[in-house]
Amino acid sequence: MNQKEQLQEADAPRQASSKKGYKQKLHELQIELVKLQRQIIKSDDKILVIFEGRDSAGKDGVIKRINQHLSPREVRVVALGKPSDRDRSAWYFQRYVPHLPVAQELVLFNRSWYNRAGVEQVMGFCTADEHEAFMTSVLDFEHLLVRSGIKLIKYYLDISHAEQKKRLDDRETDPLKQWKSSPIDEQAIKYWKQYSAARNEMLTRSHAPLTPWTIVHTDNKHKARLNIICDLLGRLDYKDKDKQLPQPDPEILFTYDTTCLKSRLAP
Repeated sequence: MNQKEQLQEADAPRQASSKKGYKQKLHELQIELVKLQRQIIKSDDKILVIFEGRDSAGKDGVIKRINQHLSPREVRVVALGKPSDRDRSAWYFQRYVPHLPVAQELVLFNRSWYNRAGVEQVMGFCTADEHEAFMTSVLDFEHLLVRSGIKLIKYYLDISHAEQKKRLDDRETDPLKQWKSSPIDEQAIKYWKQYSAARNEMLTRSHAPLTPWTIVHTDNKHKARLNIICDLLGRLDYKDKDKQLPQPDPEILFTYDTTCLKSRLAP
């Protein structure tokens, strides 16, 4: 047995214990999510949760854990593909409007209209004028949604450069993850600094008291998932809520402010 194998064997009990604890906490939180959905249905609520972030930051994973045990009739995951020629000729927000929640629905956006502030800007898929038009209108659009009765929650999942590279490399070798691979993956590494600049502008210009951004550090996937679910449950009222529901860890999940750009977000 080589040194690496010896270290892995010695660390196995701790990893098993950690994984068991994670699964137990996740199970408890998923019970709370079922209670929440029951309340959403009873109260005719309309809940929209947006998940943004860098490639491989963990959006798929947390969305899967949120809707894993919920009724599929009242929860929808929206992950739109490449816009068609018709989409490109329409009002930018138009392709997203049909997917907004109606009464009794929880809708989870795996990326959203913020594509225009991120990948479209960095990769040149939109013009500078189109990007600026988006940035000057997105808060008006979101505030209109809120005033119409939609409860809107926005999460930005942040990841370090080293962890992103590791996860993207894993996609190439793991046969169960290769469906996630795309030509954009290589660009995510190549244009890291440009994506950072686009992220910073997006957060600064689209953060508002009515529709704030919540930042989540996701280098540790398990902690990120648990903290997001805790935060989501804490924001919404529902019957029989667990009074001992844990508070999110402020080192992992926190509300955006301008000081984050230099001290708390991956450069």
